[in-house]
This record gives sequence, C-alpha cells and structure tokens, in this order.
Amino acid sequence: MELILDVLNYSLTTILIGISATWVFLIKSIVDSARLTPYLDKFERKEHKNPKVSVILPARNEEGFIEKCLDSLIEQDYTNYEIIVINDSSDDTTGKIILEYAKKNSKIIPVNAQIKPDGWMGKNWACMEGYRKSTGELLLFTDADTKHSKNVISLAVSHLLSLNLDALSAIPKMRVMDFWTRITLPMISIFLHSRFSAIRVNDPSKKTAYFFGSFFIIKQKTYEAVGMHEGVKHEIIEDGALGKKVKESGYKMKIVRGDHLIEAVWARDKSTLWNALKRLMIPLYLQSEKIAIGSFFAVLFLLFMPFPILAYSILVPIKTISFSILFVASFAASIMVYLGAIIEVKKLLQLRLIDAFFAPLGGLVVVLGFLSGLIHAKSSTVHWRGRKYSMKDHVQNSISV
Repeated sequence: MELILDVLNYSLTTILIGISATWVFLIKSIVDSARLTPYLDKFERKEHKNPKVSVILPARNEEGFIEKCLDSLIEQDYTNYEIIVINDSSDDTTGKIILEYAKKNSKIIPVNAQIKPDGWMGKNWACMEGYRKSTGELLLFTDADTKHSKNVISLAVSHLLSLNLDALSAIPKMRVMDFWTRITLPMISIFLHSRFSAIRVNDPSKKTAYFFGSFFIIKQKTYEAVGMHEGVKHEIIEDGALGKKVKESGYKMKIVRGDHLIEAVWARDKSTLWNALKRLMIPLYLQSEKIAIGSFFAVLFLLFMPFPILAYSILVPIKTISFSILFVASFAASIMVYLGAIIEVKKLLQLRLIDAFFAPLGGLVVVLGFLSGLIHAKSSTVHWRGRKYSMKDHVQNSISV
C-alpha cells in the first residue's frame, strides 16, 4: 500500500512541477499584458478628417441596460456620427425604449430586425441588419450593456486614422454584478492570457486575432472585404471570428486598453455566467474534439487541482518522504495560482483584492462550466439569449487551435 501511494505521490509531484512552471509563464504574460498593451488614448496623433461613424448597437431584451448605453453614446463629443439601434426580437420593453430615445434625438436610428434566417446566430443577424442602414465610412460595433466615456469615439477615430489602421478594438473594464462572476472572472481571464493576450494580437507575426464585441471600430471597406457578419453568421463567438478574418486577410488591426474609458458587463448573474463559460468551450469542441478535451484537463489542473492535492498531502495520516515532497510541490503550485489571481485582479481587472482569495472556488466554477460546455457540444445544440441553435455541420473558426 505504501509503495502504491509513493508512486502516486511522485507522479502528482511531477505534474505539479509542470503546473508551477506553466504558472511562471502565465504570470509573466499577465504582467506583460498590463505593462505593454497600448492604451486607447495614448498614441501619436496626426491630422485627419472626421469621417462619419455609424455606431451599430444590437439589443435583445436589454431593458435594464440600454438606457445607460444610449445616454453615454448621445453625449459623445464627436460630431459626425449616427447611432443605429437594432431591436433584435425583444420580448421586453427594449423596443419601446429605443423608439422613445429616437423621438428625442435625431442621431438615433431605430431598426427592427427581420426574422432571423436559418443558419444565423441572432446577434450576427442583428449586426447585419444594422449595417444595411448605416451610412458611415467607419463602423463602430458595441453592446447594449456597455457604457462609454464622452470622448471615446473621438479617440477611437483618431487612433485608427493616425496609425493608419483598418480596425481597432478596446478592452473594456468588466463590470461585475454578482459574487460568482466576481470570483470567476479573474480565473477565466488568466486562462485567456495563455494564448489570447493583446500583445499576440498586435504582433503581425502571430495568428492570434479577435475583437471585443463591446467595442470595435472598423473601416466600412475592410468590413465588406472580409465578408461582414454574413461571413461569420453561424459563429457563436462572432467577434472573435470576425477579428480573425481581418488579420488573416492582411489588414492592420490593433487591440488597446480602454478600461478607464469603457465599461461592459461580461455576465449578469449565475445563469449568464454559466452560459458564457459554456460558450467559450463549445466552439473549441466543434473545431477539434481532442484539443477541446485536452484544454479542459489543462484548465482543470492549472486552476483547481493544486488545492485538493494539497489537502490530500496534509490530511492523509501516513507520513513518508513522498508526502512531504508532495506537500511542498502542491503548496508552491497553490501559491502560484493565488499570485496569478492577485496580479490579475489588481493590475488588469481592477477588482477587490479579496476576490483573489476565492481563486480555488472560481477555478472550480470555470472547470465545471467548461465541462458542461463539452457535454452540450456533443449534442450540437446551443442555447443563448433565449434562442436555441443547432450547430450541426457548422465548424467554428473563432478560436485558433
């Protein structure tokens, strides 16, 4: 029995050493992202025209958020713009709110999206409906639960044109509204840093590319050239897929930090949090089952397993050298998880330090959400924003693997 435990302990120790080494890489990536990602309002300004901007704002059942979003858009200091607000078959008062705002402000153009055709995701179709009504040379896509500083359009246009970019996306500050999102967001953000940091997107030699759906501005000609939202109509993570198309087509794109100027909501409650986690894993599974399952186990061991292994090394009454070594290895790996969470919370997410204390629980929620995503992906059916989608025969290209 003791021999079996020794073999188990040394095997776990080897895994934990690998986990700690990976965490060194992750923490470096977090620190580099905080230090090296450029800001939306820090760039070398050059003289340029003020082209018309069409703000495209899809909204489905957003009665609790859309008024603050529209207020922030109406108050922009940029003069040459229109706000196209698409009511995407809402069954609450969203449509009524949009019409009331349109009566008061001529910049707002209300659109009722037609019935979504088969093969389209709802938001993708709404964005396409909004685009058809647009008249601007630049298109700014945003979400109904996003709030903007009054100079954000001016900064985005100036940044885009001064640097001769084709597309620009800004990282918002994530507003958290419940305990579970607060403790989970740092852990999912750490996971995304492993491959999807802004630094990789801004490096032309890397294939990594995506947009933040809460804020990205793109030249109309570029948008049309990459196929518009029609080209990503079946994508669950449409902003990721569209950003990927822009970079793969050779256009110049950039991601910047806008967390001091833009505020967005990632998940509103436990239910939307759970669906958001599943939504991250399902496209990966539909693209490659093996890599999706491998990613799940990588997240399981990186974000959660050091803690139960540490408890095991302490609570088992047998005291051998293998248990002592395992305790040291699991304690070190657990400290690395906490360190990553603390840096993420303070440097990038601007949350409370105490939120990092719940890292083990947050990691467990991420793991279980990803597991649920894998299970649902097998059925090829996705539920999102009150709609049911069949993903059969739809390969997802929003995440490079």
